[in-house]
Amino acid sequence: MKSKFSLFFLVSFFALILSACSMAGMDDSNMDMGGEETETETEQKKEETKGLQATAATETIADNEFTLTAQERTHQLTDNKSVTAWTFNGSVPGPEISVQEGEKVKITLKNELKDPVTIHWHGLPVPNEMDGIPGVTQNAVQPGKSFTYKFTADVPGTYWYHSHQEGATQVDKGLYGSFIVEGKDQKEYDRDYALVLDEWMSDLDSMDMEETMNTESDSSESMEGMDHSTMDMESGSESENADQASEATESNNSESEEMAHDMSMYDIYTINGKSGESINKLTVKEGEKVRLRLVNAGFISHNIHLHGHDFKIISSDGQEIANPQEVKDQLISIAPGERYDIEFTADNPGEWFLESHGEMEGTDGMRTLIQYEGFSGESTDKSNNREELPVLDLTSYGEKEAAEFTLDQSYDLTYTMDLNTRTADGTLEYTINDKTFPDTESLKVKEGDLVKVKLVNNSKEDDHPMHLHGHFFQVLSKNGKPVEGSPLMKDTINLKPGEEYVVAFKADNPGNWMFHCHDLHHASAGMVTQVNYEGFKPKFTPDPNANNQPE
Repeated sequence: MKSKFSLFFLVSFFALILSACSMAGMDDSNMDMGGEETETETEQKKEETKGLQATAATETIADNEFTLTAQERTHQLTDNKSVTAWTFNGSVPGPEISVQEGEKVKITLKNELKDPVTIHWHGLPVPNEMDGIPGVTQNAVQPGKSFTYKFTADVPGTYWYHSHQEGATQVDKGLYGSFIVEGKDQKEYDRDYALVLDEWMSDLDSMDMEETMNTESDSSESMEGMDHSTMDMESGSESENADQASEATESNNSESEEMAHDMSMYDIYTINGKSGESINKLTVKEGEKVRLRLVNAGFISHNIHLHGHDFKIISSDGQEIANPQEVKDQLISIAPGERYDIEFTADNPGEWFLESHGEMEGTDGMRTLIQYEGFSGESTDKSNNREELPVLDLTSYGEKEAAEFTLDQSYDLTYTMDLNTRTADGTLEYTINDKTFPDTESLKVKEGDLVKVKLVNNSKEDDHPMHLHGHFFQVLSKNGKPVEGSPLMKDTINLKPGEEYVVAFKADNPGNWMFHCHDLHHASAGMVTQVNYEGFKPKFTPDPNANNQPE
């Protein structure tokens, strides 16, 4: 495997020793697929590791068999601000996992937290039983227990992993990391950096997360103990609700929007777990080819600007863009769950900002420097993150070429998702066709079906980044206009208020798969449905005591 550059900051010596010992002590006899270890960590070990400060991991895991341990640690966001975070292997983000296309991967999740957890491999097509969804593909991994994930990394690209148990809380606390599948024939780069974007609340430790998340408070309680894998969902035919919203929903829209989750509480924006001056600079040499893998693990879209260089977007959600053209001084809007890979040539020596644009309080912290080795002059670059630059439109970017799907071909199943909000008994709900999960209408498919889905955002203020598990879909049109650029394959698509997208996919990965908003506050408040394959039987027995909460 080619040499990789990890972007993560230094961990303490003891954290490294702890991680190494954890991996070295792995017992293969306890690592059968879906198996749980019966041994728990001793109190002595817990005392030894208690209080270690978490920083982002230095190493890139490049083996195909290893352990991720979910632990609570103190995490330093800036020189003067720390939070109590939930971590994988003691760091936020967790270790960057890098494997080769075609490698068989074996990952054991050990849970040393007080709550159940799982791991979902976001965007990576895996067997359904390895998808990490509590109550749908597995039982949540209980405190002191383990679960082993096994799959083959067949599709190269940039992905990420995160907990899917009470995700609005657990991802918020830091349970995520990047996952890279290097293609057998992929282009070589001199520098290859993964940058994980997120946002935090400065008063996180003084707040009870489950009580402060407006969209979680009541809906999460109503989902506790539910066996979501055995719920009777209705047929996934094209829904008339997209065109006929109820009068009750319409009358509640304005009130619902006023109650929407307040994103202004996130006042610290981070890159690889650090903010502002604490973020590592990105070192390059003149003439080098550089690849930046941008991953949004947060709940807010971020508009990223690369200063001083022309660049190309070479992939979206890990899938290649056909013949991408060079652009400059355009923003890349990265929604929750999305990934964008960009490439540039280091041909402008100096120090140049890579930063987020926007008006929110935390925006200034999401900024780092592209720093040329050997540069000794005075940097003249300045932040312009309040300037309104054009946002690149991916639907007209790259070169048009033949694709798998078209708008006017025949499909086995068509479906419409009307995405909206409402209030019910004083609780804010996020709906699909005027229903909330688990009562949303699932898409019932047969293996081999060609499926076309129209997504419409009728919310007045909220973006909805919709993520499909287990499949890639092709984006066919935006607001009624066919895609003009490269065929656009994605697993997450962001809909701003009033927007409409038509997407298509082939049902080629049997299972029960989530299709949900990746602002996980919206998912926990109902904006979830499933793609269910006819005749598929889950390979686990639901445990009513596992507290499975799959948002």
